[in-house]
This record gives sequence, C-alpha cells and structure tokens, in this order.
Amino acid sequence: MIELGSKAPDFTLPDPKGNLYSRDQVAGKHGLLVVFYCNHCPFVKHIREKFAEISAEYIEKGTGVVAINSNDIENYPDDAPERMAEDIETFGYRFPYLFDETQEVARRFDAACTPDFYLYDASLELVYRGQFDDSRPGNDEPVTGSDLKAAFDALLKGEKPSEDQKPSVGCNIKWKS
Repeated sequence: MIELGSKAPDFTLPDPKGNLYSRDQVAGKHGLLVVFYCNHCPFVKHIREKFAEISAEYIEKGTGVVAINSNDIENYPDDAPERMAEDIETFGYRFPYLFDETQEVARRFDAACTPDFYLYDASLELVYRGQFDDSRPGNDEPVTGSDLKAAFDALLKGEKPSEDQKPSVGCNIKWKS
C-alpha cells in the first residue's frame, strides 16, 4: 500500500465523452478522493448506490471525488467507456468517472483492486487508503460507507484519520497482458 503522507500522483484522463480531467481540476478545497472503480465487479456493484450518495454529500462539503477505471476492456467489455457512461447516468454520479486506458495511472497509485480508495488532504497528501466499510457481497453487513465517511469527517475537521485502516477488498484490477 502507498504510504500515508505520499503526494497524489498527477494524472490527466478522459471521461467517456472524451473530456479530459486532471488531478488538480478534480481536487476540492478540502482534498481529493480517488477511487479505482469499474462496472462489472460485484464489490463495486454492491456499494455503488451508497457510494454515489456519500460522494455527493462530500462533494457538497468541498472535497473532490474522481473514479478511475483502469481495467482491460478487451477482456472485460462491460467496463468500456460506453458502459461507464451508462453507469454515470443510471447511478447519478456527480464525480468524473475516467478511463485509464494505458493503466499507467493505476500503476502510479499502486492500485490493486476495485474499489480501491485513496483520500488526500488539501495539500494532496494521502491520509486514508482503505475500505468503504465492512460490507461485502453476501455477508449481510449493511452498506454504510462508515470507514470512508469517518476518514472524510476527520479530514473536514482538520484532523488526520485513524492510521488503523483496513485495506480495500474487491476484484483485482484487470491488467492487460
């Protein structure tokens, strides 16, 4: 896992319509959440409605949010940009959902799975890299986003989130051969 305190890697990536977004454009006055995301993963499907709700709440509070799909779309066509556009519409994402075709951005972040969350403070230093909550497909735990929300709330209070962070669990990023 990337070390806490690490600077957010720079990136410029397109959304499904071809609009380019850079790290600095998507960052908010209080920081930036970068989440590695996709359409087909059961772990993403399990949280996406709650994630859309929570991300909208913290965007309103001045935190930037961006989702990045780095999966190999040749072998996983459900993750192709046109399908990303459908999910943006269906789930009302208020954050840019970007496509990392070369997978270079995922490598810079040391991203391992979907979903994988990285929360940076206003100086773009990493303060949280962990799970959404304890819910998993099939474990009957409610989807609350409690771990991520606690990190967001600490950030907004000017505090550091707890360093006791549980890693994200999900589908591994589908790397190209």
